[in-house]
Amino acid sequence: MDLPDDDQLTQQGLALNAPPAPLQRVLLIACGALAREILDLIARNGWDHMDLTCLPAILHNHPERIPQAVEQDVLKHRAAYDRIFVVYADCGTGGQLQTVCERLGVGMVAGPHCYSFFEGNAQFAANAPDEFTAFYLTDFLVRQFDAFVWEPLGLDRHPQLRDTYFGHYTKLVYQAQTDDAALTAKAQDCAARLGLAFERRFTGYGDLEAALAGVSVI
Repeated sequence: MDLPDDDQLTQQGLALNAPPAPLQRVLLIACGALAREILDLIARNGWDHMDLTCLPAILHNHPERIPQAVEQDVLKHRAAYDRIFVVYADCGTGGQLQTVCERLGVGMVAGPHCYSFFEGNAQFAANAPDEFTAFYLTDFLVRQFDAFVWEPLGLDRHPQLRDTYFGHYTKLVYQAQTDDAALTAKAQDCAARLGLAFERRFTGYGDLEAALAGVSVI
């Protein structure tokens, strides 16, 4: 599958591009911010029973809209698939997404958000007492920093708001899914723009691979 660029994944997501599904297939309904990682995992593990569609990543700026959007996609596609799995964690929905998934009878990724499952949920929870003042970015969010952080918060127009939003943060933690020197440099620039200390932490895909490995058609 040809992956659309990050701007399309942010605003439009990823449409399902698959032939009519035969029996014994799984549909992954995911956040557009995870498309690259999921497609890489599908390819490297030979999970040819899986198809992928993604909702717009920018929904994370309005998490209250995520449960309804997921429900609409489940209802749209469920007749064509043996199983549907939602590749979102709670992601700021306050348990509402889990309630929707339970009602519809579909599974979802465990954890509060992607920062946690990329780190590994157990490790993220262990770190939490010492990281209340950390601001996290993933590969996707480094690439889309302006679209998700700088512009929505108005910092491009009113840089003085930096202290209002980030005055209580002390560091930016870049959770790197890949070894990319250019992306690390961009993450360092993001930290500098926010006036925060910088830490790069290579996480790879964390718990995501294990979560998807457990998704079968049975």
